[in-house]
Amino acid sequence: MARAFLFVLDSFGVGGAPDAAAYGDEGADTLGHIAEFCAAGAADRAGLRQGPLSLPNMSELGLMHIARSASGRFPAGMPLPEKVYGIYGAATEVSRGKDTPSGHWEIAGTPVSFDWGYFPIEGDAFPQEFIEALCREADVPGILGNCHASGTEIIARLGEEHIRTGKPICYTSSDSVFQVAAHEVHFGLDRLLAFCRLARGLLDPYNIGRVIARPFIGQSASTFQRTGNRRDFSVLPPEPTLLDRLIEHGRHVHAVGKIGDIFAHQGISRVIKANGNEALMDASLSAIDAAEDGDLVFTNFVDFDMIYGHRRDVPGYAAALEAFDARLPEVHKKLKPGDLVVLTADHGCDPTWRGTDHTRERVPVIGYGPGIRSRSIGVRRSYADIGESIARHLGIPAGPHGRSFL
Repeated sequence: MARAFLFVLDSFGVGGAPDAAAYGDEGADTLGHIAEFCAAGAADRAGLRQGPLSLPNMSELGLMHIARSASGRFPAGMPLPEKVYGIYGAATEVSRGKDTPSGHWEIAGTPVSFDWGYFPIEGDAFPQEFIEALCREADVPGILGNCHASGTEIIARLGEEHIRTGKPICYTSSDSVFQVAAHEVHFGLDRLLAFCRLARGLLDPYNIGRVIARPFIGQSASTFQRTGNRRDFSVLPPEPTLLDRLIEHGRHVHAVGKIGDIFAHQGISRVIKANGNEALMDASLSAIDAAEDGDLVFTNFVDFDMIYGHRRDVPGYAAALEAFDARLPEVHKKLKPGDLVVLTADHGCDPTWRGTDHTRERVPVIGYGPGIRSRSIGVRRSYADIGESIARHLGIPAGPHGRSFL
């Protein structure tokens, strides 16, 4: 048998989505624009990084050629490698929306063919009857926010009032999501999670994809800081995913980071929590050590999206990519004959783009391991090809969507 390790660099898009204009994202290119800013010196920041974007390990695995196939150009300032190792290509999303569940479910072989529910941009974001029912069942005096907002901005703006009044901060974005920020001590983490579970049930009729608990600490706008105790409460995927199929065939799925939450803890054998990309990589390396023949280790590296993409932090995103790239040799050293590593993303979040939301983009597909023959797989029609390739590698029957590139 073999093992598979699937790493999602959350929001690491490579541009070129053919339907980007329909989402207001025509021209968005997370990798390409970060590289441009770095090459021009605009992304330098004292003490963090300087110079052109440097991703030597991913470049040797085909990243430069992936970017050209997806968006028609090589990233600026990045040298071409002398030789490319492994499988490399890009994938186009067919699911509706540009959100986390749709991207991950499609990666796992289950595209989303239905339309999510969304909240209006103008006026109050949430239906009055929903808010009244939620406050009544949760026994809270009301909510703050009730709007589209950036999470860090709204906590800074309303956090002190939240502590004073006991009203949770509720907000949304362009995704199908209801987010709740509350103080871990003054409101209580357990109470926040219970509030979000109530909201999850009440929002099912509205077809909202996720409810996200956003706990924070601190005593004032200048000291508020979100913690690593975030929880996502997702609806179930519309049909069995790669994860369910692996469990059905007696395999184990090691879910690192927020993967368990994204799949509503269905098709998961083991949940491994970690906060931040470095800790997530440490946890992934430990999971590789523990994985048996036929197992899948599935990790979401959330910092690219949550800390840098949404906050439009170009130098931070560049530095995070370089830090991730520098640790790939640690993964290489742990591989056994028959192992497969796949690097990909779930959507884009171009830090040079307007607003603070995700961007509709193609994603990279990099596959490598002992004995894997180097070749281009071009631009795939669906992220589902990733899940079907892993299914084939691990020796389980093919699913109804996608086509293996192995």
